[in-house]
Amino acid sequence: MRITVVIPTYNEAGSLARVLDEIPASLVSEVLVVDAESTDGTAEIAAAHGARVIVEPRRGYGRACLTGLAHARSPDTVVFLDGDYSDRPGELGRLIEPIRQGRADVVLGSRLAGGLAPGAMPWHAVFGNRLAATLIRWLYGVSLTDLGPFRAARYEVLRALGLRELTYGWPVEVVTRGAMRGYRVMEVPVSYHPRIGVSKISGTVRGSIGAAWCILAGIVKNRLRAETSPAEPGPMT
Repeated sequence: MRITVVIPTYNEAGSLARVLDEIPASLVSEVLVVDAESTDGTAEIAAAHGARVIVEPRRGYGRACLTGLAHARSPDTVVFLDGDYSDRPGELGRLIEPIRQGRADVVLGSRLAGGLAPGAMPWHAVFGNRLAATLIRWLYGVSLTDLGPFRAARYEVLRALGLRELTYGWPVEVVTRGAMRGYRVMEVPVSYHPRIGVSKISGTVRGSIGAAWCILAGIVKNRLRAETSPAEPGPMT
């Protein structure tokens, strides 16, 4: 199974080398670092550690993920991973195993069901993720506990979903559109640790509120859009 890892980055020079060095080389075919014009040498570190660097000056987490997908070299599965070393790349095998076994199309790494290290997530981030997971369970029938940044999906599924969200609501779009089209979405427990450096999201009030709005609004918006649009085709069999 060909696996591409996509890592969106912006000024992650303090952590990226550790992330790249711990990605299991025996499992991964290519690593793409999508960099938003970092000013601290992140792109140079990525290239020095064997990653292919794509510069994406336009901001937006979803945009970075979509840019990575556009540059992937026909993988079977794509893994998304942050560059701050809060997730452990060595646990990548946990995410891809349900896909490898044919049991899932989209797999999320749950920090709240796994080993959440002290100080890794502020209380408002824990609350927000539990709320988002509850709404997804109510509105889409998908049993989740978390919407973590460490996730994997079949490449053809990602292409079929017609993804277009450019913000932090992009992971929600993957889950909700996948569920509505009948793809199998599941989660596996992963560990989560205090990040290296300051978070662009939970580290600021503005970032936290903005991300929460994109996520919660996306959950409701995608449900309403599905109810007012013609039925979309499900996965090909």
